[in-house]
Amino acid sequence: MAEVPEVAQMLLPPVELPRTQIIERTRHRYEDIHRLLEQRWTVSVIARRLNLDRETVRRFRDTALDQLLASARDRRPNGVLEPFKAYLNTRFTEDQGQVSGTRLFLEIQARGYRGSRQVVRKHLAALRAGTAEPVRADTPGPRKITPWIMRPHETLAESQDERLLQVRLACPDITRTCDLARAFADLVRHRRGYLLLEWIRQAEQDASKPMKGFAGFLRQDLDAVTAGLGPPWSSGVVEGHVNRVKTLKRAMYGRASFELLRTRILTRS
Repeated sequence: MAEVPEVAQMLLPPVELPRTQIIERTRHRYEDIHRLLEQRWTVSVIARRLNLDRETVRRFRDTALDQLLASARDRRPNGVLEPFKAYLNTRFTEDQGQVSGTRLFLEIQARGYRGSRQVVRKHLAALRAGTAEPVRADTPGPRKITPWIMRPHETLAESQDERLLQVRLACPDITRTCDLARAFADLVRHRRGYLLLEWIRQAEQDASKPMKGFAGFLRQDLDAVTAGLGPPWSSGVVEGHVNRVKTLKRAMYGRASFELLRTRILTRS
């Protein structure tokens, strides 16, 4: 009986993802992170080097490239109005819905918007009708937000003040934390220790969990903290001398006698 020739299997070409901007960015970011990981760089150093959040670096470290690319492929690209929706929502809230679409169009056009006026009017109508989809603010990392909160308001640049406002609108917890942090900074700068107890009560009442914990630690040693924020005297000089003695002791440990340590301390060397 004649042998039936074996049919060769047809090899299909591998599925290739479309070369969109987000796909290419994901691929390059994965390569950069893993190249630095091979050089034994830490997550924190890589995050600073590539200007990324540490959680992003960990996700690229622990997730396969195929899974990252699939996630990037399913992500829909932002529309032309998307980068400006947070600003439009903020302006709409500030003016209590009484701002015109033409005015908002001119404002975002000055900020780089290149779309049509009709798109802005459509989004404004959705805001008034309450049917607009919530906008997830592009929240900066804690390292950026913290200096904006702790610095005096008048020292912030206009762009920083605007970004902080967007973050406050997007997250009520950050809004309350910002108010309490600025109030506490005012207590420290102006040495208003007599207001500390009231600040602790407000923080324990409706603040986030980390802020409540901080207020609880202050309450445990309330008298000492209040004294530190009141009288002009400070133990900073004493603490400086203690630190100097400890530094000398550690530098000389196991190498010299007590007499030499005593001499170095007394001669302030």
